[in-house]
Amino acid sequence: MLRREFLQKMGMGATMFTLPGSMEFAQTPFKTPTDGKAGSTPINFFSLKDVRLRESPFTKAMDLNGEYLLKLDPDRLLACFYLSEDLEPKAPRYGGWETSELQGHTLGHYLSACSLMYSASDDLRYKERTEYIVDELQSLQKKGGDGYIGGIPDGRKLWKEVASGKIEPKAFSLNGVWSPWYNLHKTYAGLRDAYWHTGNEQAKQVLVDFSDWALELSSHLSDQQFTKMQECEYGGMNEVMADTYGITGDKKYMKLAQRFNDKKIFDPLAEGRDELTGEHGNTQIPKIIGAAREYEFNRDERMHKVSTYFWKQVVEHRSYVNGGNTDGEHFGKLGHLHDRLDKANTETCNTYNMLKLTQHLMSWEPDVEYADYYERALYNHILASIESERGQVTYFVNMDPGFFKTFSTPFHSFWCCRGTGMENHTKYGTAIYMHDDSDLYVNLFIPSQVNWNNKGLSLSQQTKFPNSDTTKLKLNLDNSQKFSLRIRKPYWVGSGFQVSVNGKQVSSSVDNSGYVAVNRQWKNGDVIEVSLPMDIHVEPMPNDDKKVAIMYGPLVLVGEFGTKWMSYPEPIGSDQSEYFDAASVKVPPIKTPAGKDISEFITAVEGEPAHFLLDSPAMEQTVKLSPFYEVDEQRYTVYWDVA
Repeated sequence: MLRREFLQKMGMGATMFTLPGSMEFAQTPFKTPTDGKAGSTPINFFSLKDVRLRESPFTKAMDLNGEYLLKLDPDRLLACFYLSEDLEPKAPRYGGWETSELQGHTLGHYLSACSLMYSASDDLRYKERTEYIVDELQSLQKKGGDGYIGGIPDGRKLWKEVASGKIEPKAFSLNGVWSPWYNLHKTYAGLRDAYWHTGNEQAKQVLVDFSDWALELSSHLSDQQFTKMQECEYGGMNEVMADTYGITGDKKYMKLAQRFNDKKIFDPLAEGRDELTGEHGNTQIPKIIGAAREYEFNRDERMHKVSTYFWKQVVEHRSYVNGGNTDGEHFGKLGHLHDRLDKANTETCNTYNMLKLTQHLMSWEPDVEYADYYERALYNHILASIESERGQVTYFVNMDPGFFKTFSTPFHSFWCCRGTGMENHTKYGTAIYMHDDSDLYVNLFIPSQVNWNNKGLSLSQQTKFPNSDTTKLKLNLDNSQKFSLRIRKPYWVGSGFQVSVNGKQVSSSVDNSGYVAVNRQWKNGDVIEVSLPMDIHVEPMPNDDKKVAIMYGPLVLVGEFGTKWMSYPEPIGSDQSEYFDAASVKVPPIKTPAGKDISEFITAVEGEPAHFLLDSPAMEQTVKLSPFYEVDEQRYTVYWDVA
């Protein structure tokens, strides 16, 4: 059941680093095991504080999102937390989902987003927001006296019922309350991120006390009762409890993480069976991230299989061309997407979580397959999910031919995807680079600079990709040193891919992981240039090669079909149901003569990089093809019927 239908019905063994002027604290969740499947050499991502983006569509999106974060009033997001303790709030609640049984979920996302934004920008305004919120939460926590904090209406009554053994679950309801563990997970994650990304020791203490409350509550439940409770969506509770173990080293939190493992989902995956058909997508993905965290701490091969097999099935068999998945938030029949093109495709929350999972897997085994997916989903779903002028975000990014994107409003929607959307556009720097003990990996071609302080080096990437087909990497070294610079060779690259150092071409052969390894004694000022030729290619729909998407390099190109009959109701209600009755315009099929390829009827638009015109002989009109991430208030089609 869609959340909108529910509303209508209801009316790490952690890595350590030091920030300037601060204490050491536990950081990145992407800590690679040093044995087992992941091999003997750990791969780690750089902290956001060590990566700075340069001008690009990503910085524009990040800036728009940052402006929005500062417009939100923390007191309004805290209001329901005050109400749950029978206190008068300092400001009224926001609307939409913040006045539903899920009220309070947005605050955790906001706390995470501000923490990440501070790490990505060093802008103290975001750090000040996190400090204020954490201080308020601790004050409320002390008021309650048992470690609990939450904005759930009548939350204490609910948890008292649960502790007494009254457990009446549905898919999105526990004792009549909308996904309460899912709700609390956001607060747990926000506190964790405030500790990880800003060094806030107070956040750590609030997190630990809150986790102890969960331990106390669960101690009253038998395994049978706990399993029954899991029938209701619970977010990534196994992930945050594993993270609390990583922060504290106390095994009791890991034991609770393992209690949250869903055997109904995990057992088939561990045995290599895909039984995801009919399952709610974003109920499952956070659980798998939790499995990945448990593997990283416990080296449990079963959790490795659960994580990798799930990723493979979702990415290779259950995802649309933009990297997103699900229709109406649910997985359909395995491999069948051609008959599931509508207005409720590719929930943005799902891709937010799939990218988190992908980073874990990339850190275990640096394979370009993971980076290729990351790039696809980053450009064609996450970057495509933010509106280019107001910085509002999508719930679904629909695949319905001839429809349009629908965006949140600033102070009313507060969907789940509005919450993850706050975080999405702070994290563009997280996966561009990674490293092992000696080597530096370049995964993505985004203008940026990374500082590897332990090695006394920085690397700057200068590029206008994807509006150009080259990128230039420049090394700045304190001292000459030998290491391998490993550059991803993408799946989409055309003939002519090459790498040169200081103007001289070097071998561009790839290693077993799909990266080009340039191993040499590097010196300060060395310049590496990478040629990344792109071409037009089509990607057929699984099980239907007569339905195709058109791509240019990693970019999904969509046909533009104007703004006829488009309307954006203001303010949007609690969900997107207002839009679902809107009409789609008719999209003509692409008809090509026998033996002709679609690319023969596509020409570049002069002066507009990565834009094209489609003019098939049998089509009634010439259609402009544009990168999906650039198309906002415009009807479009992603998939074309081919005759």
